[in-house]
Amino acid sequence: MARKRSAPRTAQAWIELKADDPEAMSALAVARGRLAAGAALEGLRRMRLFELRGALPARGALEDLLHRSTQFYNPAKEHCSVRLEPRDPCPLGADEVAVLVFERGGERRTPAERWWQHETGQGAEVREGVAWALRLGPRAKAEEAARDLALLRDRGHGLLCNPHWQEARIAVGEVPLPWIGSGNGEEPETPGAES
Repeated sequence: MARKRSAPRTAQAWIELKADDPEAMSALAVARGRLAAGAALEGLRRMRLFELRGALPARGALEDLLHRSTQFYNPAKEHCSVRLEPRDPCPLGADEVAVLVFERGGERRTPAERWWQHETGQGAEVREGVAWALRLGPRAKAEEAARDLALLRDRGHGLLCNPHWQEARIAVGEVPLPWIGSGNGEEPETPGAES
């Protein structure tokens, strides 16, 4: 008798330093000091974002797996927030715009996928990007300012994403699930899944 496979799910793990983030502080200072759109920037945070897709366990077991592995984060110096459903909250303030930046074609994390397969016996696709949380004013022009701050175009425009090798996606209000694995017109493959 064939074993019934559960439908693939996607989970997001948002990883943020517990201490001040020097990279975010530096980016905030550069944006405010050198970019026109930086004048509207009131705050800037940086998080690593992992997306896992496959036959994932329930929230408690998933959080335990993430906590046990050095493939995802260091619980001594970082905090992890897990999101399993689109209605689950993101670790973003209501006044923040999110900018996702990832390496085009380089977002897959195969060592983490191998670790996951070893620990769970199930295949999972793991992707990683950087999520920037921008607090901008006035709110009516936040998306336009976020786009101007995100995509590097010249010395006076852009800081967070080099469009020659990175991709940026902006979310105002609602962050998609999946976010990294979406937008390319293809359904993400799940390692170890039978066709």
